Amino acid sequence: MIFLLELISSIAQIYTKRIRRKQLTLKSGNEIEMIEIERKFLVSSDAFKSFALRKNHIAQGYLNSNPERTVRVRIKGEKGFLTIKGKSNESGLSRFEWEKEISATEAQELLALCEKGVIEKTRYEITTGQHLFEVDEFHGENEGLIIAEVELQSENEIFEKPIWLGKEVSHDERYYNSYLSQHPFTSW
Repeated sequence: MIFLLELISSIAQIYTKRIRRKQLTLKSGNEIEMIEIERKFLVSSDAFKSFALRKNHIAQGYLNSNPERTVRVRIKGEKGFLTIKGKSNESGLSRFEWEKEISATEAQELLALCEKGVIEKTRYEITTGQHLFEVDEFHGENEGLIIAEVELQSENEIFEKPIWLGKEVSHDERYYNSYLSQHPFTSW
C-alpha cells in the first residue's frame, strides 16, 4: 500500500509541474478534459430537492490534502474513484483534474488510509438550462452546509442561476472539500 501512495504522489507532482509550465494540452470532442472549470455557491433553500434528477450518497477522504495537489478517494453510490486535483489558477475557477474509476472495494480500502476527516454527503443532480448543478448536502461534522457547483466550458461562460442559488463562494477555500475535511463546518 505504501508503494501505491508513493506512486499517486509522484503522478500528482508530475501533472502539477506540467500545469505550472503550461505543457498540458486541453483536449476536445470525445477525449477527456483535464482542466476543471467550476463555480461554487451556497444554497439558500431546500427547494432544489424538488428538481433533483438523481441523488447519491458520497463518502470521500484525502490521501493528500496539500492545496498544490490533492489526492481524493471517493465512493459514490456503488462506484469508487481516485481523483488528483492541482492547485487552482489565479481566478480560483480552473484547475487540473484527473479521475479514474476504481472498484468500490479498492476505494473502501484506500479510505482507511486517508487523512482524518472523511466527508459524508448526499449529492443531488439538477439540470437548469443547459447546465448540470451538483448540490451537496453535507452530513456529520459538516451538517448544515449545502453547496452547489456548476462545471463550465470557460470561466466567462454565462449560465442560468436557479432561484435557490445563494452567495458565490468559488474563491473561498473554506468551502473546498479538502479544507472541510480538516476544518469541519460545525467548528467555524
